[in-house]
Amino acid sequence: MNIPKTSFPRVVIIGGGFAGLAAAKGLKNQEIQVVLIDKHNYHTFQPLLYQVATGGLEPDSIAYPLRKVIKNLPNFYFRLTEVLKMDSEKRKIHTTIGELKYNYLIIATGSKTNYFGNTNIEKYSMAMKNVPQSLNLRSLIIENFEDALLTKSFEKRNALMNFIIVGGGPTGVELAGALAEMKKGILPKDYPDLDIRQMQINIIQGSNRLLKAMSEKASEKAEDFLINLGVNIYKNAHVTDYDGYTISTNADLSFEAATVIWAAGVKGATINGLNNECVVERTERIKVDTFNKVKNHKNIFAIGDVACMDISGFPKGHPMMAQPAIQQGIHVAKNLIAELNNKEQKPFKYVDKGAMATIGRNKAVVDLKKIRFQGVFAWFVWMFVHLFSLIGFRNKTVVFFNWVYNYIRFDRETRLIIRPFKKRNKESF
Repeated sequence: MNIPKTSFPRVVIIGGGFAGLAAAKGLKNQEIQVVLIDKHNYHTFQPLLYQVATGGLEPDSIAYPLRKVIKNLPNFYFRLTEVLKMDSEKRKIHTTIGELKYNYLIIATGSKTNYFGNTNIEKYSMAMKNVPQSLNLRSLIIENFEDALLTKSFEKRNALMNFIIVGGGPTGVELAGALAEMKKGILPKDYPDLDIRQMQINIIQGSNRLLKAMSEKASEKAEDFLINLGVNIYKNAHVTDYDGYTISTNADLSFEAATVIWAAGVKGATINGLNNECVVERTERIKVDTFNKVKNHKNIFAIGDVACMDISGFPKGHPMMAQPAIQQGIHVAKNLIAELNNKEQKPFKYVDKGAMATIGRNKAVVDLKKIRFQGVFAWFVWMFVHLFSLIGFRNKTVVFFNWVYNYIRFDRETRLIIRPFKKRNKESF
């Protein structure tokens, strides 16, 4: 991999997401060599992927070059590659461009979509976990309306204009709100020869309320906001199958839709080479102790979405969100520095800074530690927090001006089919 030999301890970080970057930044100015590895050369601000998918933002406004993050950090290196497996006994990782030995390994590979073993849903539905997937979804949404203009079949036209979102968490709720705003103010202007009123936006939620991880008040208000926007909500229903045209559930519900967006679950993006005893079977998250050390491995850490720390209050691990990932990354860096200096390490303690979700223009819900609020003020808080969290002045500026323009003009300028995407549909459709 052409990494210079060094007398310093080598720390390899796999993953340039929130957790990996937080750990990398925390290790700066130390007598160590840090190698950051990722299969993409950019960091993605995942909370705004839905805006890329719905034409509100271009991907370069929520992505930031990883090399730019570490360019001024001495003894830091980045390699664009994918890790194939790890060998903990030899302290070595195997990648698509070669092997690399390490003294310490930090696994920050994040999460991936969990289809719960349903191969049909995996084949025919759309995921939205990264930039390419969001661009594919954006192209498909627009192409559906272009195809709806051409078909003479009433049933096919309705299916092309029917959108099913499986999962009522923040991703599903925010995506539904964005689609509803497109239906209200944008699509009727773009497609005056289509009856956009026939467009249906549906959320199928397995539990008895939306935003299960937030307060009941936030759930109720989010549901009210979505209903007022014309979104159909089906609770206590689980999707059992989808063939590219018909979606089936365990309830007395079925839909004919060309687009099903799967936002119903995630699992850890683990690495081959760890023993089964180190991984939680259902969620595929790596078991770690309170110091984020992988079970039975003193020099391997796991942080962020891929890590499962079973402690009081979090028996299934911390929420798979940005804040726990960032906090774990910072904490592991501090503990690693302490270990190298023969100082005492401290157990990780998560500080819950709250949760929030936006449901379109002037509508959001915010749960902080001691206060909860909804509506316009919550929407401004949501915007400020997300702007502040973006990496890079340019990204902050571009997103801010895009939001201002979209708000004033009630428009989404980036509804472009940059690269056509043809979904793998059932042959009869």
